[in-house]
Amino acid sequence: MNRILKRHRVALADLTLADFTLTGLALVHCVLVFALALGAAARTSAQDAPVRYRIPVTHREPSRGPEDALVTIVVFNDFECPFCSRVTTTIDQLVAAYPRDVRVVFRNNPLPFHAHASLAAQAAMEAFAQGGNSAFWQMHTRLYANQRALDRADLERYAAGLRLNLPRFRRALDAGTHLPAINTDQAIAALFGVDGTPGFMINGRQLMGAQPFDAFDTIVRDELRRANELVQRGTPRARVYTEITSSGLTRGAVAPTGAPTARRAPDPTAVYSVPIASSPVRGPADALVTIVEFTDLQCPFCARVQPALEELARSYGADVRFVLKHNPLPFHDRAMPIARLLVWAAPQGKAFALHDQIFANQRALTDDDLVGYALAAGLDGVGARAALSDTHHDATINADMDLARSLGATGTPSFFINGRNLRGAQPFEAFRTMIDEELASARARVASGTARRAIYDAIVRSGLHEQRTIEGPAADALPDADRVYTIAVPADAPTRGAARGRVVVQQFSDFQCPFCSRVEPTIDALIARYGDRVTFVWRDYPLPFHDNAFPTAEAAREIRAQLGVPAFWRFHAMLFAKQRALTRPDLERYARELGGVDMRRFRAALTAHTHEAAIRADMSAVAQSGAQIGTPSFFVNGRLLQGALPLDVFVTAIDRALGEPPRAARTGEAVAPFAAQLIGAIPAPPDVAVAPRSAQRTASGLASRFITRGRGTRAD
Repeated sequence: MNRILKRHRVALADLTLADFTLTGLALVHCVLVFALALGAAARTSAQDAPVRYRIPVTHREPSRGPEDALVTIVVFNDFECPFCSRVTTTIDQLVAAYPRDVRVVFRNNPLPFHAHASLAAQAAMEAFAQGGNSAFWQMHTRLYANQRALDRADLERYAAGLRLNLPRFRRALDAGTHLPAINTDQAIAALFGVDGTPGFMINGRQLMGAQPFDAFDTIVRDELRRANELVQRGTPRARVYTEITSSGLTRGAVAPTGAPTARRAPDPTAVYSVPIASSPVRGPADALVTIVEFTDLQCPFCARVQPALEELARSYGADVRFVLKHNPLPFHDRAMPIARLLVWAAPQGKAFALHDQIFANQRALTDDDLVGYALAAGLDGVGARAALSDTHHDATINADMDLARSLGATGTPSFFINGRNLRGAQPFEAFRTMIDEELASARARVASGTARRAIYDAIVRSGLHEQRTIEGPAADALPDADRVYTIAVPADAPTRGAARGRVVVQQFSDFQCPFCSRVEPTIDALIARYGDRVTFVWRDYPLPFHDNAFPTAEAAREIRAQLGVPAFWRFHAMLFAKQRALTRPDLERYARELGGVDMRRFRAALTAHTHEAAIRADMSAVAQSGAQIGTPSFFVNGRLLQGALPLDVFVTAIDRALGEPPRAARTGEAVAPFAAQLIGAIPAPPDVAVAPRSAQRTASGLASRFITRGRGTRAD
């Protein structure tokens, strides 16, 4: 050993100063190379790693599959959602394909427009409470197998069939025992951006919609590879989910930077094969343009487009015919009985006459109402009443629905104009543009020898049988949960809650919107909870497809102008309580009931649209901020929340805002008055320590800079 040390001492003694210099440079070079490699590896790892969310999983949620599964799929579902029903088979396939490696965890996300979804979720959770996972999944299967029968009596029948304790089951539904757990699930869904159903988190990776098996399988296989790597490094199987999601996002986040991903869009040039078959037709058989409409007679948008269709019939006469096909949406409880009624009426030549009666009276759709419309259309009342529940007609309706789905027409109304798709309650001009193109093409065919009566078949004979999509525009980035929008509050905006709260919640709402009405009790609860810490501000945002929303907003503003803010809030409560009756006479009646209103001045304000400019200013403020919203929408110190969300979601957002320091005025800036301080502002980000540029020119400065970047800290 001594000889070895002596030999090294001699070697060191023989080194010159130049040798030390070269050695030092080599060392710096090595540091640089290592730092560059570390930074590159970190960047590559960040690029390869999928966006992942840290979704909590506990024993309080129903599950199936082994607890030590390597892949956990958290499902956010709605028992009345047809797409959730459709994807259950796919989930069953996954469980069967990976019995040892896949676990499914269920969370409830009943959508507000599904009338039976919340009660069905409560029924399922009571089954879980009484019989654990086994009873839950049995109830889950029954609910989806009987999705059109989810009334209270139906749920009790399913509970009895599962041998649950029926008195306890009824008490749970009566008391809303499981609503807090369901609300928590919904809050988690909202927090992580799961705003529709079905939604899935596969080891924290989001997948939305009733996707095919391959879409799930691709992610599951990738997650199994990653999980097995963890297990090989010593992570117990039971700890894999916790470990793999430990660094996941704890809320919905911005899409990764860089070029936005492209989305698929329907091909506007595609021509589809849409057979007329035995569907009702209005117009001549030799019309040059055939318009096939997939409709739902309870759908307000389908009703709204009827005047445009009537104008088309007047404008184009014998050149246009209309074909009626059914696509009753599952959340419209009267749509299926109405469709049956029209299928029954079709062989009698009365389908369109009945169609017109129903759209003219869409707010009155009881069985008695429908029988009355059938009588007015010249049909037999007894036969009409029987048809409403005659499931023999369902085969025709289901065939129409299957055709609609295959063509991508999942919503209503949807039109195929000589096989070309046009979606939604479009204005007359949108139809005219496409019809004029098709007329020109059809006339050219006629000039070439095709008979008028054969035009439609000639056009669609070689048409597509499934929806064709093309690369659409770049998909919008996911909403940034941390973005703060700058929206000033007008000095005369009605407020409630604190006079000068630390947190300001601006509520953009529409008096005719059912979701705006639904969220009002939540706002009342928040006002009671936060007292003098939070100010709530009302802003008008009447949606264009709500016919009475704008005049109702004008009426409320006139009450504010005449009687002040307290009267505005009383009138506001009255409007939401009577939301189905907001015509001009209704508004005048409510004003009289309120008392103290100068009715002549009230009528004059509505006639002259005195408050129109102020309402449009509210709407413009949103557009100028860069936000895209529906109703209700809330800006919590500038951060956007959308929809009739559960209380817990608002509490989370408000508590976060309360925990942040108030914005300080910039240097040299006067402290703004209260109204101006209601503008949200993005807190300045913390400074990032970066070496001076002179130091960055040195080798050691560069090495330090790259190592900092490799850890994920921002550098110049």
